[in-house]
Amino acid sequence: MYKSGMGTRDVARFIESMFGSHYSPTTVSNITATVLEDIKVWQERPLSKRFSVIYLDGLYVKLKRSTVSGEVIYFAMGIDEDGHRQILGFYIGGQESSNGWREVLKDLYSRGVQEVLLGVFDGLPGLDEAFRETYPKADVQHCIVHKVRATFPKIRVEHKTDVINDLKTIYNAVDHDMALAAFDTVKSKWGKLYPKEMKSWESQLSTLLTFYKYPAAIKKAIYTSNAIERMNKEFRKRLKPMNSLTNMDAAEKVVYLQCIEYNDVYAERVTPGFGVTEVKKKLAEMFDERYPQPVE
Repeated sequence: MYKSGMGTRDVARFIESMFGSHYSPTTVSNITATVLEDIKVWQERPLSKRFSVIYLDGLYVKLKRSTVSGEVIYFAMGIDEDGHRQILGFYIGGQESSNGWREVLKDLYSRGVQEVLLGVFDGLPGLDEAFRETYPKADVQHCIVHKVRATFPKIRVEHKTDVINDLKTIYNAVDHDMALAAFDTVKSKWGKLYPKEMKSWESQLSTLLTFYKYPAAIKKAIYTSNAIERMNKEFRKRLKPMNSLTNMDAAEKVVYLQCIEYNDVYAERVTPGFGVTEVKKKLAEMFDERYPQPVE
């Protein structure tokens, strides 16, 4: 009940109405607190050495401290060599920042994640540098959806549909060269009306089009951060009924229980595209090229 989003008072009332047994909210909190030891073990568990993809995204929740304020939960998700997706860790507290992500990435590295091909995330200032500090041999893919969303409000109403459709020609092109050609066309068409927006796309084009270096079969999994955003949506749905969480422990309990459930569901599922023989071979070649193994 607690994991599903019921607060301690709601759980206490429900138990009393169903069974006649009275449990105070404090007692319910103490019962659910038994999971805190499991959280520590889970957060420190060793991780696989190689991940084809690491997704990073933050989710804001309301925490009651001296006042009620929004604080970020940093989430890291990965797709391993076998194509299995899992939440690697979550970290609660403060406002999202590149320094916060730097600590997250250091933790992942210390727990074993030392060889990564691709990092997928939005364009938070400084996150690129933080990621590359830890994984200098990895590529960066900025989320296309975030970029389009950021551009959309700056386009006049009468142009919105045309501009968005034209931008689609860039990331739906058949290959990287065609994508660059499509951008040139978009820029020549809209550059005078929206110079700042076109310049912003141009400056970020190398990381927006990184996915073209990878097999087309996994494009849908890597050209946006949709995978981790869908996960965050589920977490938000579970946390929303609680309005605001009483403290850090309360937040960690709910999030941890949800993480366990998520990882159990996806433990044996292969992410679409990653099970294709040619894709596995190509990714293995990329790993061996970037992270050559020492000859024994």
